[in-house]
Amino acid sequence: MRDWQVIQQHTGAPGKPALGAPCNGCGVCCLAEPCPVGVLVSRRRHGACDALRWNETQRRYLCGAVSEPRSVLPEGMGWLAPLFARLARRWIAAGIGCDSTVEVTRG
Repeated sequence: MRDWQVIQQHTGAPGKPALGAPCNGCGVCCLAEPCPVGVLVSRRRHGACDALRWNETQRRYLCGAVSEPRSVLPEGMGWLAPLFARLARRWIAAGIGCDSTVEVTRG
């Protein structure tokens, strides 16, 4: 296990909230490693999640599995988008609070 990891975060992203605080879309958790939904989408267990999307209007990161499910599903599977989005919201515990224990230092 690594003692540190470099992630590249959008310069406009908000700072990481405290553990348990409401999610603010900082993206740190998804940039560090994919969650179980992200593992399915990204087909890997390490590195930034392929489902992570920067939303310029909201100035925050969003989970593409929730906000743009068709964009993360394999071609021909778009018909599953509504169900996938509902399941993804539950799987990522959307609205529950920050569960990332990653400590952020800006350099």
